[in-house]
Amino acid sequence: MKKLLLIRHAQATHETGLVDFERPLKPSGLQDAAVMAGRIKEKGLVPQTLISSPALRTISTANVFSQHLDIAPAQEKASIYDASQDQLLDIISMLNDDQDFIGLVGHNPGIGQVLYSLTGETRDVPPALLRS
Repeated sequence: MKKLLLIRHAQATHETGLVDFERPLKPSGLQDAAVMAGRIKEKGLVPQTLISSPALRTISTANVFSQHLDIAPAQEKASIYDASQDQLLDIISMLNDDQDFIGLVGHNPGIGQVLYSLTGETRDVPPALLRS
């Protein structure tokens, strides 16, 4: 059975003058991502690969995770950015069958909606909070 780790990007800045796609992580967001990656590693929940939105805050979160988990850098998939629940489920269904455990690094509301769709659980998914 395949496993999926849903990861919302860590806390990003809301500075004026930046387009949404180019918002960087806050220093605290970088720290939070490292802490969450450490928790994942401690629990033995290390995915074989990460797939990420190419937005700066999301790929930065994925980079922190890949470094801490000692896995390859995330594959960027443009269609994850601003994807709806159905679009994310389509992306998930098209992932390679040769990998049993994939981490998807994305954005809300899509990540929370996919969590609900797959588990029936309604949960708040704050930045860099893991759900598996």
